[in-house]
Amino acid sequence: MASVISKRRSEEPLLPDAIAPDRRRGRGTATNRSGRYEALTRAIFEDGWGTVEELPPVRTEVTLETPKKIITRNQSPDISFDRSINAYRGCEHGCAYCFARPTHAYMGMSPGLDFETRLFAKPNAAELLEKELAAPGYECKTIAIGTNTDPYQPIEREHRITRQILEVLERANHPVGIVTKSALVTRDIDILSRMAGKGLAKVALSVTTLDRKLARALEPRAATPPRRLETIMRLAEAGIPTSVMVAPVIPALNDPEIEAILAAAAGAGAVGAGYVMLRLPLEIRDLFQEWLRENVPDRAERVMSLVRQMRGGKDYDAEWGTRMRGSGPIAWTIGRRFELAARRNGLNESRFPLRTDLFEPPVPKGGQLRLF
Repeated sequence: MASVISKRRSEEPLLPDAIAPDRRRGRGTATNRSGRYEALTRAIFEDGWGTVEELPPVRTEVTLETPKKIITRNQSPDISFDRSINAYRGCEHGCAYCFARPTHAYMGMSPGLDFETRLFAKPNAAELLEKELAAPGYECKTIAIGTNTDPYQPIEREHRITRQILEVLERANHPVGIVTKSALVTRDIDILSRMAGKGLAKVALSVTTLDRKLARALEPRAATPPRRLETIMRLAEAGIPTSVMVAPVIPALNDPEIEAILAAAAGAGAVGAGYVMLRLPLEIRDLFQEWLRENVPDRAERVMSLVRQMRGGKDYDAEWGTRMRGSGPIAWTIGRRFELAARRNGLNESRFPLRTDLFEPPVPKGGQLRLF
């Protein structure tokens, strides 16, 4: 497949406040502007005196935090789950389009490079989860993992917080649904396969493109497309219901690949499929347009024109019911193409609802064992 990444027409930087390419190699965004809550904006620039010092490459930093609760609740009418867990803040995968980037502004940091380099880990997540599941009156419903930041991003290899969470859920027979774009999820096949055997687990792999060069630019530290397809195959062979998520669908960039992605995923063993249209809330709007201008300048305007046609003339529309799919004839066409391709490849023919009737609340330390 031919790459859609365009060559730079000039060695001059496209963005006046972009971090030098050598410093941000392997990162998804070019700038690191202050978040929307900061009173001041700071940027490095050449003052004409040649005084800009040589700065080291941007490195990943991990800060440990100890939240008081770990299950996050939502009442969004267009989301299929009402609770989720995020073991990490920020995500090293560095996806240029990530809708979670604006959350870093709450930390007084930039949704740009800070989001993918200044990360927060929650080492007490499993302990908190056990307490919350044991709380009187807890009602068991599927917990979603990977809805904001990827639970299997690179730092999970060292911190293993996601695995600890799964261990708690397995002991409690609590259902879980996982979304990731990392091959690291195969590390936990032992737990997931046992849970799936009881109807307690399913996994969705995000496959945005089959083009390795586009994937490297768009999702620089995530697994390559072939690794993701291999991951689908390994999960499916282990008896874990596995779906493919084409997320996000970016018009004029990866939407021509919808049919090929679904065919490849079905061939690897996926049984379900879903998609989400590109979302550009808050700071992501500027960050993604910067990415377009730097990586695909020949189609940047075309992409944004189509996005606006699906968002009522705006860069983004947060209205319930349409924010995930868009509206208008272009969005309708993409939706129908997806449905036809899924049907053609035998995807979504069966549903895999997870069981809640097996749930056994954990017994807190020092607590009284249940009589029955």
